Formats: sequence, C-alpha cells, structure tokens
Amino acid sequence: MTEITTHHASRRRLLIALAITCSFMVIQLVGAYYANSLAVLADAGHLFVHNSSLFIALIASSFAIHLAKTYNDGHQKAELIGGLINGVLYLAISSLILYEGTERFMHHKGGHELVINSYLMSVIAAIGFLFHGAAAWVLYKGRKASINVYAVFLHSFFDLISTVSTFAAGVLIYITGWNVIDILSSMLIASFVLFTGIKVIISCLKGLRSNKAKLPKVAEIETEITTMEHVANVHNVTVVRKNKKVIVGAHVVLKQHCTIEKHDEECRLKVIKLLADKFNVRNSVLQIESYECKHIH
Repeated sequence: MTEITTHHASRRRLLIALAITCSFMVIQLVGAYYANSLAVLADAGHLFVHNSSLFIALIASSFAIHLAKTYNDGHQKAELIGGLINGVLYLAISSLILYEGTERFMHHKGGHELVINSYLMSVIAAIGFLFHGAAAWVLYKGRKASINVYAVFLHSFFDLISTVSTFAAGVLIYITGWNVIDILSSMLIASFVLFTGIKVIISCLKGLRSNKAKLPKVAEIETEITTMEHVANVHNVTVVRKNKKVIVGAHVVLKQHCTIEKHDEECRLKVIKLLADKFNVRNSVLQIESYECKHIH
C-alpha cells in the first residue's frame, strides 16, 4: 500500500470513529444531566475532548496527504504534531476531571451528598461500551499504519475501559448506596486518560526528534534520474525514513531500445549508484518499466 493510499484509509477510519463517538456523546450528555453522576459527566467531557482530538487527527491526516505528495516525509511530521496536540488535550481533560473529583470529594466529606441515579448511570455505561467498542474496532486495524490512528485507538480503548468502570460503579452504588464510588470512578477514568496522554506525547516527541534530518527532495531526485542516458521518465517517487534509514522508491521507465537490448539490470544499478553518489541514499526500491508500459503519474 502506498503512503498516500494509507493516509486515505486512515482518514476513512477516523471519520467513521468520529461519527460513532459524536452520536454517543449526545446520549451521554443528556444521561449525565439526569443521572447526576460525576463519572458520567467526566466521560462526557472526556468524550468531547476525544472528538476534538479526532477532528484534529482528521485535519492532520488531510494535511498529511498533501505533504506526502509534495514534501516527502512531511506527512509524518504533520501526523506527529497532530498526535502531540491530542496528547496535550488528554492531559488537560484528565487534570479537569481530577480537580472536579477532588472538589466533589471534599464536598462529600463535609456531609453534602448528591443523589445519583445509579440505574441510569449503568444503562448509559452499557450503551457506551457498544459505541466505544465499535469505534475501537474500526481504528484497531489501522493503528500500525498511522501514529494519529494509533493515538485515537488508544483513546478509544481507554474509553471502552472507562465504560466498564462506570457500569461497575453504578452497580456498586445501587447495592451499597455509597455515592462516593461515583467520585472514585471518575478519578480512575482521569488516571487512564493521564496515562494515555503521557504515552502519546512521549511517542510523538521521539518521532519528531528522529525526523530532524532533512530528506532529499522528490523533484530533485526525479530531475537527476530523468537526465540519465537510458531513462525515458520516472514517476511515483517517494522518500521516507524508516528505522533511521532513508529509503527512495521509484518507477523508472527506460527508453525503448534499452528494453529491447534487455540491459534493464544495468540501468537499475546505475540509478542505485546515482542515488548513492548524489543524495547519499543507500536503500532504494526501484521498479523498472518499459517505455510502452502503462502507468499512473
């Protein structure tokens, strides 16, 4: 799968996940009001930020497609920056939840106890499990292709866990009548969100550090290869960095007499030598084509 095709697939997954989570957010906001539950309210606020981060991920993914066509691995930087913004949002929402939980806990200790509809709380959590499960499944298959999808998948996965926590809290409140469980559940959710944010931020910062070195430009590589004696044209040129190695991919179309004489392997070696001498690129994936071969520019 090409880099651009991969980003189109990632964007589709993010759009589907956004539609699922936005639908549940509306249900959750209404339910949080009637249940009077901090855990459900924390989930609703958490989900609002989650949808905001999904929107950021979509912008980064769309920007990535443009960058992949024009600025080599600039799309990786766009996705890493999008993931970094997501990580900061995770930290922000977890801090707000922890603060609100502490405030309500102090209020509870002072003898002021809020009435919580534990039954409605559990029903909302059960519905949320289905919605978040669907979103996590959509993102799971594309998590390895994009750091952005991976960041959102992690968030959806912890959303899934938080619904289990909220459901269990609702059941325990119903059985014991201890409303403080709602506060503790919300703070547990915040801890998961905090962990996710730190993990994503560290991953993105490492990625940005490894992408500091400037890569050769696609246009320059195309120009150099095209000026070679036996080359008719070149297309589908990509430049990526993987495991600290720069890799160039290209479809090289040879002139007609070159394919008749069948010295395409010699031409391949000359292109490899050019990449090494001119651009210091030691790793390449080249597809040699005949002049008559149909290809997509």
